[in-house]
Amino acid sequence: MGGHTLTFHVTLLVLIIMTKMYRTVATSSSTQPHNYLLIACNSTTYPQICYKSLSSYSSTINSNPQKLCSYALSVALNAARNASSTVSKLSKKKGLARSEALVVKDCIENIRNSIDELKQSFSAMSNLGGADIEFQLGDIKTWVSAALTNDDTCTEGLNEVKVSLDVKNTITKSIVNIARLASNALSLINSLNY
Repeated sequence: MGGHTLTFHVTLLVLIIMTKMYRTVATSSSTQPHNYLLIACNSTTYPQICYKSLSSYSSTINSNPQKLCSYALSVALNAARNASSTVSKLSKKKGLARSEALVVKDCIENIRNSIDELKQSFSAMSNLGGADIEFQLGDIKTWVSAALTNDDTCTEGLNEVKVSLDVKNTITKSIVNIARLASNALSLINSLNY
């Protein structure tokens, strides 16, 4: 009877040790994508925004730099679409001065251009491959840079014309969000090695 008790205790001890080892391995493998994302985002202009905007995709990204760049572009594109909607609603606001209406109209056009450029860059990143990868990456970087230029053009227009604080704050908040996300995407793209 003593031998059976000893065997039982040894078996139980082995099961407990194996369970703890499995949990440790499972935990470390689930934190690996988050660690990768933290490290990658630390190389961007806005690391906290980078991590916050991409953390829900970390298990899908799973240490893949190309997927990371695609998701970063996708997040920037969604921000641009949201900004377009916000600024378009603002353009329909009653009581805008003529100068405000013109600035808002220009910003809508600039944001739409940003959307087009981010779409092109996202599509190209999603299909990146082949012998001319460096050329493709050059195009992607150019489109993201152009999107940032359009965002900057919009905010410059706000500073050149007298606009109400409400109009200025609404547009600026939207544009700053796009610009930070696009800047982070560009930083991640610049760190790609092929």
